[in-house]
Amino acid sequence: MIDTSGHHIVYGELRDYLTGEVLADTDDERIRQDLARLLVERLGYGKHELEPRLTIDTCYNGIRTRSLIELAVRLDGRRLFIVRYGPGSLITREKAAIAAARLLESDYRIPLAVVTNGRDAELLETARGKVLATGMDCIPDRGRATTLAGEYALEPFADPEKRDQALRILNVFDQEVCCFGNSCLNDAR
Repeated sequence: MIDTSGHHIVYGELRDYLTGEVLADTDDERIRQDLARLLVERLGYGKHELEPRLTIDTCYNGIRTRSLIELAVRLDGRRLFIVRYGPGSLITREKAAIAAARLLESDYRIPLAVVTNGRDAELLETARGKVLATGMDCIPDRGRATTLAGEYALEPFADPEKRDQALRILNVFDQEVCCFGNSCLNDAR
């Protein structure tokens, strides 16, 4: 039975492609699952190299926000890039994706981030926030990722002021205003 009581249509349940975990079957989750399949089946990553549903929690001015990183891609034990999904315009997602990549690891700034709406994508360099490439084909395949891992240093992102600024960006950009008082934040788990 389809649950249409909220603004997220829940079709039932589905099994996560990477972990087998049971998740709510929503339009957004279907796109997330398609992204994981794309990375494994077409771009050549092993399932063990992908980390789904990572989060960063922030609280500023009494507003708690949980930022979701749909996927992190780990090569040789180090995260090379993250993938963030959201419907609509990609440009509105760039700053939050860069902030998340700068913060997710405590020891270094993840050098690359991908933002996608499921139909289009941008590959971002996180040191300067530069768009390197656009289109779904910009998501690096496993071979290109190995090359990129050699091109980008895993530099610390330790400056307290810059870290605080990145946390504030996540807190503001990732607020789910539409979900206040509702349970859709639980959908992201």
